[in-house]
Amino acid sequence: MEKLETWELDFEWLKVRHLVKNAVGKEELPSMNAVLMMVGMQELGRWKSSFTKEEKQDLMHIAVCRLLSYDGYYEFVGRDADGWPHWKALKIIDHSGVEEQEVYLKVKIIRYFKDLDQEHQAIGLGSLDA
Repeated sequence: MEKLETWELDFEWLKVRHLVKNAVGKEELPSMNAVLMMVGMQELGRWKSSFTKEEKQDLMHIAVCRLLSYDGYYEFVGRDADGWPHWKALKIIDHSGVEEQEVYLKVKIIRYFKDLDQEHQAIGLGSLDA
């Protein structure tokens, strides 16, 4: 796992939350679940104003699979007939404790948004936080 100092993690996590807040036009900073839904929607490639409760759960699952794929926990296997991405579990997740899992996910989310920003810049769309 990428090592970040506590202050660095807090700072980068706050940047991601502000980026998502601005992207969706909300007043308040998003929760971890809201950020995961945003990652899930990005991976799905579809945006709509509302999703069912089941779709929201699916979006968060997609996000977690995508984020954990960085460390080889999941592998993308393809999309179903409706275009939803599917992942295969490759190994057991070895992070116990809610706090450790939350820190782990924050680190992966930060990496995801940095990678996304680099992709946007590489294809000429500019920086995400511009």
